[in-house]
Amino acid sequence: MSRLTAALLAAALLAPPPAEAQQLAKDLFGAHKLPSAQEPTPIGSYSKGCAAGLLKMPENGPHWQAMRLSRNRNWGHPVMVEFLMDLSYAASQIGWGKGLYIGDISQPRGGPMLTGHASHQIGLDADIWWLAPQRLDLSVAERESLSSIPMRSADQKSVTRAWGPTAHNLLKIAASDPRVDRIFVAAAIKLEICRTAKKSDTAWLQKIRPVAGHDTHFHVRLKCPAGTRFCETQTPTVSDLSKGGNGCDETLTWWVTDYLNPPKATGKKDPNEEDPPKKKHPRQFTLADLPNQCQAVLASD
Repeated sequence: MSRLTAALLAAALLAPPPAEAQQLAKDLFGAHKLPSAQEPTPIGSYSKGCAAGLLKMPENGPHWQAMRLSRNRNWGHPVMVEFLMDLSYAASQIGWGKGLYIGDISQPRGGPMLTGHASHQIGLDADIWWLAPQRLDLSVAERESLSSIPMRSADQKSVTRAWGPTAHNLLKIAASDPRVDRIFVAAAIKLEICRTAKKSDTAWLQKIRPVAGHDTHFHVRLKCPAGTRFCETQTPTVSDLSKGGNGCDETLTWWVTDYLNPPKATGKKDPNEEDPPKKKHPRQFTLADLPNQCQAVLASD
């Protein structure tokens, strides 16, 4: 048994001290500037967990630059760092500028973030800008001020003129990688890809999932790496969500119909019917809400 496994198993048997248990997890994890001195391990789920032993994505590389360095969110599981390096090289080879501008991955020890994302908690999520890099020598200040570009129209129903075959190929390369579980994009992007989809595209296209708020970047989520026993891969699977198909169906159409113009409610609410309990946002999680193993991640030097 490795030291990390032993420490995590021990932590799982202990309840956190009452005071610490009630502290907001975003404050506890957001305070750490460096990763834990442990073996790389994602713990829990993408939106409710933490991560041990994360690696820093280098700020500069031959085919990438990490953006918004002030956030200190360019930390990922080694599998994620390797994937981003591989994808950036592939992007440069297909003419996607000089490679990739890489946005948020995770905090040094994962966990809920002080601002922004609900996910990105276990080092297996990464945002990739839709702005194709023409320069890879941006200064730190330029990386704070430069913005990406929208790939979705203002009415959310179509792609912008920035879309084209190279963007399509970039998504196909990313989604075809066996390390990838799913990729979140604006619904208009998937609608555009579906217009010319072939049966041979099913395996990778079902990984392209429509979601709100992804107009200037796409969000890659990796599967739990082999042997990471505390990691929870997302369910349902993309195959289940797509009913074995490519996802170019009524569930996709919903994003540009009822989602944008919800049908009016019919009938009156039963006064005796209780409202469902409100779900906590990850920024409201306390340490007690996270897997017990996250205590060892916070405690590690």
